[in-house]
Amino acid sequence: MRPTSPATAALKSSELYAQAKDVRRLAYAPYSHFEVGAALLASDGRVFTGVNVENASYALSLCAERSALAAAIGGGARAFTAIAIAGPQGASVPPCGACRQALAEFGESIAVVFAGDDGELVERPLAALLPHAFGLRRTGEVPR
Repeated sequence: MRPTSPATAALKSSELYAQAKDVRRLAYAPYSHFEVGAALLASDGRVFTGVNVENASYALSLCAERSALAAAIGGGARAFTAIAIAGPQGASVPPCGACRQALAEFGESIAVVFAGDDGELVERPLAALLPHAFGLRRTGEVPR
């Protein structure tokens, strides 16, 4: 997000978080019952949502953040400004390490929004959550 004022920043973060919270109910979490929703804001203003999808073979499960990222890539988006993640009521759910690395592929300045331990929204740049992200040297831009 590139808000023009702190009030706009709070409004945008809360709106994106509300979308993540709303989509969370669609999660497939029959084993953990820990439903998570994510809303990923593309730089063109489109919002892509995703949910966690568990599998009996846990290693094959998919986090909400990467689910939203896959939907965005399938929709043609390649640049993102923010992502909000909503877990169960009372749970602070920042992205896991794998999701942080997947998002870092598209820019370390992505704003990450999630509820803190006190329930208030927290917003941090991805770089603060994943210092020294792994990356390969690329020639040119991300393919469109």
